Order: sequence, then C-alpha cells, then structure tokens
Amino acid sequence: MPESSAAVPAHHQPPQDDTVLFTEKLWPSAWIWLVAAGLAGAGILVFAPISPAAGFTAAAVLFAIQATLLILSTPAVTVTSRTLQVGRAVIERRLVGQAEAFRKEEATAERGTRLNGLAYLCIRGWIDPVVRIDINDPSDPTPYWLTSTRRPEELVAALSPK
Repeated sequence: MPESSAAVPAHHQPPQDDTVLFTEKLWPSAWIWLVAAGLAGAGILVFAPISPAAGFTAAAVLFAIQATLLILSTPAVTVTSRTLQVGRAVIERRLVGQAEAFRKEEATAERGTRLNGLAYLCIRGWIDPVVRIDINDPSDPTPYWLTSTRRPEELVAALSPK
C-alpha cells in the first residue's frame, strides 16, 4: 500500500480482509443516455441519403461506441476499513481527514469558486452532490479530494472515525 495519496492504477484491489463500508459507481444519469441516443440518431440524418439501412447502422454503431465509453469511464467510490478509493486514486484511511457533504449551490461553489487547483477531482456533471475529503499526507501537496456522489451523507458517515 503506498504511503502517499498519489493515484495508483485502477487494477489495484484492497486486501481480502478489508471490510467494505461504502461503495458506489457514478453511473451516467438517464438524461445522459438520452443525449447519447440523440447524438447517435444524427447518424441516421448523415447516412440516410446513402440508404436508410446505412443510416440505422451508423446510429447503432455510434450509440454502441458512446455506451461503451460511458460504461468504461464510470468511476467507483469505495471506502474500506483500510483504504479510500475514488476513481483511480487510492489512499490509506489513516491519511484521510474530515469529510464534508455539499448539495445544490454549495456543491456548485465547491466545484467552482471555492475549488483549490491542487485538489484531486472525480466529479461528474450529472451528479449534483459532492463530498470534500481532506488529505492529511505531509508528502502529498493535494489538500483534498472532491468527488461526486448520489449518497453524500452515507459517504461522510463511512469516512467518519468510529
């Protein structure tokens, strides 16, 4: 397990004796899938003059590519008894400080005007709430991690000292 909160490869898995306290995949919202379908539908307009079959084939291929990219780029937030993993970054729990949840205007401010340029971000535009997680690693210049979550209070509770 690295001493620093620097990002480690996504294939890193916590030890088997870790108890999972919280886990969430940041899946795209329904409206993102509708946008993807609409963009794929544009393939019909482009290729329909060639043939209707080419238009529908193009739309299907475009949607399949978009869906694959959306699924493969969906990060997870996982809290275990030893580690916190947000997207590709993993840190030991002993280096995690206070966590605070934000919604609506406060969440917008955390993602915008209050954002520290050194913070690690794992935010998704289709998820409003965010949680700011302070990092207490003297060897890492990252002051905090900011992550989107649909269940901010549960994430904060999982990160709270027991």
